[in-house]
Amino acid sequence: MKRIILLCLCMLAAWSVRAQYEAENKAFKAGERVTYDLYFNWKFVWVKAGTAEMAIHNTTYHGEPAYRTYLQTKGNKRADFFFVMRDTLENVMSQKLVPYFFRKGAEEGKHYTVDSVTFTYKDGKSHIRQSRHRRGRDPKFANDVTDYCVYDMLSILARARSFDPTNYRVGQKIRFPMATGSAIEEQTLIFRGREVVDANDKHDYRCLKFSLVEYKDGKEKEVITFFITDDANHLPVRLDMYLNFGSAKAFLTGVHGNRHPITSRVK
Repeated sequence: MKRIILLCLCMLAAWSVRAQYEAENKAFKAGERVTYDLYFNWKFVWVKAGTAEMAIHNTTYHGEPAYRTYLQTKGNKRADFFFVMRDTLENVMSQKLVPYFFRKGAEEGKHYTVDSVTFTYKDGKSHIRQSRHRRGRDPKFANDVTDYCVYDMLSILARARSFDPTNYRVGQKIRFPMATGSAIEEQTLIFRGREVVDANDKHDYRCLKFSLVEYKDGKEKEVITFFITDDANHLPVRLDMYLNFGSAKAFLTGVHGNRHPITSRVK
């Protein structure tokens, strides 16, 4: 009996901390698939570098209904001449957008890195187990226990898509902790306003503009600027990425299986 009571208490504690993290998914459904063209800026010349695809599927995780998200980027032969880039990101999260698992495999230049993060919830806390394996180097491991919500790259994107930006002010900052595979780092999103953006699907879109920034030595450094549709889908239309070796852009080429009508198209 004591064992059963203890088990029930543990389950209740795990549920309670997950409940704090839970959010209603208002933006997407399983079956959504979004594609992009990638461009790199190499010595002031923009080069078509490859493609990217993001897809969301239904799955189960320890017997519970869940979402599995994939994001894959692939460079073409022309881009490989300058810089090889192959990234595959995947995550599993509950249907209330609570993260369970994240993995990123990245081949960038001569480097190949695999980051993985596992999230569990017990004793009223979140437990984050991380590992980073880099070719030619010793692996790194990290284990953290926190009282607050921690996300991965894909789960925070899913969560952000369900935010209500109606009352956002230009310059407003949204801070959140993110597991990178080797550490938990505080990330900052800044709302930059609204713009009309052209995509590679022959349409223009009314978009919300955000910047992901990091701070070093007290200075703000832009990491990614991204534009999402100003409608109920909040689909990423364009991303401007500032990389160590230059810059890159991603432009929307197609959307399939979107949950809501795309009312942000202006032409």
